[in-house]
Amino acid sequence: MTPHETPNQRTTATAAGVYDWYLNGHHHLPCDAEVAIAAQKLFPLAGRVARYNRDFLQRAVRWMTEQGIRQFLDIGSGYPVAGNVHEIAQRYARGARVLYVDLDPDTVTVSNQLLAGSPDAACVRGDVREPEDILARAELLDLTKPVGLLLVSVLPFLPGDVSPLVRRYLARLVPGSYLALTHVTTADDERIRRRQEDVEQTYNARVRQNVHFRARDEVAELFADTELVPPGLVLATDWHPPRGYRPDPDDEANQLLVGAVGRLT
Repeated sequence: MTPHETPNQRTTATAAGVYDWYLNGHHHLPCDAEVAIAAQKLFPLAGRVARYNRDFLQRAVRWMTEQGIRQFLDIGSGYPVAGNVHEIAQRYARGARVLYVDLDPDTVTVSNQLLAGSPDAACVRGDVREPEDILARAELLDLTKPVGLLLVSVLPFLPGDVSPLVRRYLARLVPGSYLALTHVTTADDERIRRRQEDVEQTYNARVRQNVHFRARDEVAELFADTELVPPGLVLATDWHPPRGYRPDPDDEANQLLVGAVGRLT
């Protein structure tokens, strides 16, 4: 927001607001809906990609609780919607602690209003590009114990090589911690790839946080300091899918999002 904008006056779309619209949330503003609809018209797969991303997040959090993780750091968390990290983590591990981090002040304000009755979850304002600052303010977490670090669809909003940034986070976490990450990737199909380029231009012209697609090998490099959990870096829909899941060969949306979980050894 600009210095004189209040949350309800915001007229520039944010990534959190657009994502909230795709997930049928209740915290986006008209400017967010306008951009989301425009992008959806150009690229009808966008909404499904957002849902696949959310599903991956929930499965990864549940899987980590099964491995004994009891605290999570969710960076670029966006607006809270049903099935958020603390709800999933605390469903399977009572008392699990979750620290949400987002750059947008409106997102942080709304999050803390909704989390007021949850002593084991909080949201702070922070910039993903400043890991030392974020971790210095993570009083809710005990960094001498393993943490589940969630960088789920946040790195696409950063340009250039982000692997040094990921290493800075991992350097502050103890062995036994996990990194869960998703990233939009360029499609193999040239027709879909051209539509991706169109929606990228439309989105970036109207949203503060520009999005950047990365090739799969670039995403794989982000896990260089971890041991990938089977099945490794795969389509997000293929990472520990629910029982009975059968991939749809005609579903183009699931080809655009990859994800993995890595363990810090």
